[in-house]
Amino acid sequence: MSSFAFIIHPIDPKQDVARKFPLLARMLPERAIHFLSAYFPPVYLSRVRGVVSQHTGEELTGHLIACPLTAHRLRTLPLERAYAKIIQTGRLAERLGVDILGLGAFTSAIGDGGITVAKALRIPVTTGDSYTVASAVELVEDVVRTYDTPLDALTVAVVGATGGIGRAVALLLARRVHRLLVFSRRRAALQHLLEDLQAYAPHTSLEGITRLEDLHRAHVVVSATGATYAVLRPQYLAPGTVVIDMAIPRDATAALANRRDLLVLDGGLIRVPGPVDFGFNFGLPRKLAYACMAETMILALEKRFECYTLGKRIDPERVWQIQQWAHTHGFRLAEWYGFGRRLRKTQKEAFGEIWHQRLKQKNPASSRRALPG
Repeated sequence: MSSFAFIIHPIDPKQDVARKFPLLARMLPERAIHFLSAYFPPVYLSRVRGVVSQHTGEELTGHLIACPLTAHRLRTLPLERAYAKIIQTGRLAERLGVDILGLGAFTSAIGDGGITVAKALRIPVTTGDSYTVASAVELVEDVVRTYDTPLDALTVAVVGATGGIGRAVALLLARRVHRLLVFSRRRAALQHLLEDLQAYAPHTSLEGITRLEDLHRAHVVVSATGATYAVLRPQYLAPGTVVIDMAIPRDATAALANRRDLLVLDGGLIRVPGPVDFGFNFGLPRKLAYACMAETMILALEKRFECYTLGKRIDPERVWQIQQWAHTHGFRLAEWYGFGRRLRKTQKEAFGEIWHQRLKQKNPASSRRALPG
C-alpha cells in the first residue's frame, strides 16, 4: 500500500492554530503566535483514510503534518531558517515511513520552490504546482462551458504571471484565448515572459500590464500572486468579470463578495475519490482537498515516487500528465465555491445574464507584446 504525507502551515494565525490548539490561540495575541512559531516543533496532525482510486481500487495511507511557521514568518525569516524548519518537518514525514511528501502553501513557494528541501530529505518531494496549474485551466474551461462561450473570444488576465503557477497558466492559456493580459510589478521578468509567450503563441494578442486597474478589460482573471495580503479590489474589475483565485491566502479582498456582478471562484479545489476522512479540519468542506495536496495523492497512487514538481518553471507536459492521472483515479474539480461557500444555482444563473450582457460589448483594442511606460 502506497503512502504519502503532506505539509500544511498556519495561514491565518489565530484561526488555523485554534484548529489544533484552541487554548493556545485564545491565550496568545497574533503577534506572539507569529514570533513563537519559529520556535515551535513540527506537529503531527492526523492520519488520512479513505482515498481510493476509482481505477485500481487501491486505498492510500496518508498523514497531515504541520510546519509551525506562519505565512508571515515563512516570508520574513532568513531563508536558511525557513528551509531548516521545513526540512525538520520533512524529517517527521521520513520517520512516518511514507513514500512521497507534498509541500503546501508557502512551504513550496519560498526560495527555490522546494529544490533545497528535496535535496535535504531521503524521500521524494513535490510542490503540487503542476496539478494546481491544471486545475486552474480546467476551471476556466468549466466556466466558459457552463456559459456556452468560446474561450478564443475572451480576454483573459493572469495576475502574478511571472511566478511559477502564473507563468504556467499563462503559457497553457496563451494559444487558446483571444487576448492575454499578464500582470506583474517586476518589469524585467514581465518582458521575459512576454518574449516566451510570443514564441509559444505567436498569433495571440499579448499585453504586459503593471497596473491592476487595467484588469477591467479582462473577462476572466486568474490570480496567483503568492502575496500575504489581498491584492484584487472591487474598483479594478468590470461588471461581468470571472475571478479565479488560486492564491493562499486569497488574492481577492472580502469586498469582492459584495459585488453581485462578479463571479469570484475559489481555485484549486479538488473532490477526492473514495470515502476520504482527513482526520483534521484544515478549512475545506468534507472530501475536498487543495490541488497541491491532491497531486501528492495522485503520484502515490501512480507509484511515481519522484520529485515530480520542483522549482519555479513548471513543465506544461507534466501539467497535462498529472491531469490525465487525476482523471484516471477519479479526482475531479470541486463544485463552484466562492469565499468558502458553495455557489447556489440561482447565483450562477444571475451572473450568467450579466456575463452575456458584457460579451455583447466590443473588446477594447490592445497592442501585441505592449508593456506600459
